[in-house]
Amino acid sequence: MNINIFYDHVSFRLKGKAKILELIKKVIRSEKKIPGDLNIIITNDDSLLSINREFLKHNYFTDVIAFDYSSGKIVSGEIYVSFDTIKRNASNYKVSLKKEFLRVIIHGTLHLCGYNDSNSVEKDNMHKLEDKWIIEYERIVL
Repeated sequence: MNINIFYDHVSFRLKGKAKILELIKKVIRSEKKIPGDLNIIITNDDSLLSINREFLKHNYFTDVIAFDYSSGKIVSGEIYVSFDTIKRNASNYKVSLKKEFLRVIIHGTLHLCGYNDSNSVEKDNMHKLEDKWIIEYERIVL
């Protein structure tokens, strides 16, 4: 099991990486699954838009795209996040950059665990889980 964080076209560098990786493992294990190989790629709007167009055929900006390579109970995949969109959303929602970043990483992890957000009920469920795990992260670091 390897969880890696990569940076692509951004000067931003994540602080407290070990605690975030610990949280990702907890999220996965809470779903009765096993953390496998995960890559988190922090990039910019243009790169994520290009991925969105090429692989999902969507022509709009987004904060996260998850590619699921899981097998059985082993959760593996890639989570691409746009630092530009996360930064904008943090300002729009009046939350810290760290909190919004956590929300997006948790969101991508939940997708890899099998959650969807294609309707309002699924979106509400994922949002509640994101809130739960953000509170758990704050407990870990305090």
